[in-house]
Amino acid sequence: MSNHPRRPGAAVIQIRDVTKTYDTGTPALDGLDLDVRRGEALAVLGPSGSGKSSLLNMIAGLDKPTSGSVTVDEVRVDSLGEAALAKYRRARIGMIFQFFNLLDDLTVLDNVLLPARLARMPRAAGRERAAELLARLGIGEHARAFPGRLSGGQRQRVAVARALMNRPPLLLADEPTGALDSAAADDVRRLLTGLNADGQTMVLVTHDTALAEACATRTIELTDGRISKAAAR
Repeated sequence: MSNHPRRPGAAVIQIRDVTKTYDTGTPALDGLDLDVRRGEALAVLGPSGSGKSSLLNMIAGLDKPTSGSVTVDEVRVDSLGEAALAKYRRARIGMIFQFFNLLDDLTVLDNVLLPARLARMPRAAGRERAAELLARLGIGEHARAFPGRLSGGQRQRVAVARALMNRPPLLLADEPTGALDSAAADDVRRLLTGLNADGQTMVLVTHDTALAEACATRTIELTDGRISKAAAR
């Protein structure tokens, strides 16, 4: 969560008239306007090439719009330089990936501690926070294990713990159930639903309609870089 108070329901993400054009000339995003409010779980659906990944990359500051503005947690992300973007991601964004992106030569605990070390969190406070998250997510007994010894569902729980380490106002998930079997995917759906119930704001890019139905408070569908369908639950 954010380190400073915010009005309940205030917009955490404000995307205004965002267009992104690559070398092909066809816009990946085409004049997109979108607000995501505090406490929402927004699921972004759409076919491959619809602009889902481009949208997530804009919010994360991994890419910049060709035109328009992206504001997250009161920060104009599209105007930041590289050093400021790195600081922004450490402080305000937690990211969960389809293929976990864990470091196999580090233990579960050390993987979870990485964001704290990058943010220069005091060592004792970091270890306390990591232990709390691992226990909360039901994988505390695996703290000293290496990721390769864990199941896919357990590795995704480690990735979620790492993403939450610095208490980010916003959690971004890119196909978080895409690499999991059905039982593990159900487990991650329940986990994300519980996090949102506790107040975590999140944006989920997914092809998994079961994830959207279970977890999302609102769903949008992108087609050719525009919102073609929107529904609240």
